[in-house]
Amino acid sequence: MNLAHAPRFMRAPLRYGASPRLADRAPRPASTPRRGRYGRGLARILRAGGVAVAAWLAVMVVSLAAKPTLAQEPAAEASAAPQSEAQELKRFEFSQVEMGVQFVLVFYAADERAAQAAAKAAFDRVHELNGILSDYDPESELSRLSATAGSGQAVKVSEPLWHVLHHAQQFSEQSSGAFDVTVGRIVKLWRFARRAKRMPPQDELAAALATKDFRKVVLDPQHRTVQLLVPGTQLDLGAIAKGYATDEALAVLRRHGITRAYVDGGGDLSLGDPPPGRRGWRIGVAPLDEEKSKPSEYLELSNCGVATSGDAFQHVTLGGTRYSHIVDPATGLGLTDRSSVTVIAPSGMMADALASAICVLGPQRGIKLADESPGVSAYIVRQEDGRMVTYASQRWAQNRAADAP
Repeated sequence: MNLAHAPRFMRAPLRYGASPRLADRAPRPASTPRRGRYGRGLARILRAGGVAVAAWLAVMVVSLAAKPTLAQEPAAEASAAPQSEAQELKRFEFSQVEMGVQFVLVFYAADERAAQAAAKAAFDRVHELNGILSDYDPESELSRLSATAGSGQAVKVSEPLWHVLHHAQQFSEQSSGAFDVTVGRIVKLWRFARRAKRMPPQDELAAALATKDFRKVVLDPQHRTVQLLVPGTQLDLGAIAKGYATDEALAVLRRHGITRAYVDGGGDLSLGDPPPGRRGWRIGVAPLDEEKSKPSEYLELSNCGVATSGDAFQHVTLGGTRYSHIVDPATGLGLTDRSSVTVIAPSGMMADALASAICVLGPQRGIKLADESPGVSAYIVRQEDGRMVTYASQRWAQNRAADAP
């Protein structure tokens, strides 16, 4: 059975609140025109400098213009980019709702026409991927694959779905099952629990747990087929799909000749080359306390992915216990420790997946996972005994901005 034919696209979200949302964005100047159909007017180009972009409780990307509002930038380094390039390139910003979150593109291009074409292509790619990877859309390729669970069918899938599932298996093995995309039925029970304000029924949770096992997903690389061995298994890519989508959007920009760019998918970042005259994109990691806006860490990054997982916006309190939207695949229960995990990795997809896995593993095993993963750094903020405690992996300090306090 071949599910790789073009699916019906749908703008249903892959995950609500699992990655922190954008906040504290500067208002659009009155003189800035709205551009094209993207975002029904949400797409915009910021011609002036000095705009700060922040992702609350995850990554706060601060504009590297003359007067940033959230951090004072050091003087530009002349050696970071040729002066002629810095003079020729202009800064553009576009935003559009995709996968249920705000996707933001910030990049440097030679002219407005090239910027418009690149942004359109990048958003089109994200929209296409949502039609493949969404578990909200019953007609998505992912949903149709889940419908074959236990049927004995080896289903040929599209290249994007194969790519994500192949890497998901690797992350599951790497994290000893702390990351597991077969938790779809469990996740849906907790979605309803948050809306209904009641615990999932024990019998339903037990039945859902019986359908979960990443080792029962058989991938055949020679034929690019996937077989779900356990009846009732439902796949959920909410902890990996947005990271992959930001990677793909960045790849589209690069194919349009735009390399100095970042893509923000609801707090999941894929970063390209730094802005002209800079060593990297300046990133602020916000504290766990929702009432504070000053970052606890400042980073300077390029050509990598960044993601944060936590329960700042998606949680429910039942019987006096606060349950996160992030579930432990081993127990089927939402996490009860209040924490935030930020991961830097070679790709946005890897950062997205490992941030969720480290949340489940906890600080000791989570930091060990980060240290054992090439090119990965992790930073954990947790509330322990009424106080905030932080944990950092060995490579984390290498990413700090040179002027960080």
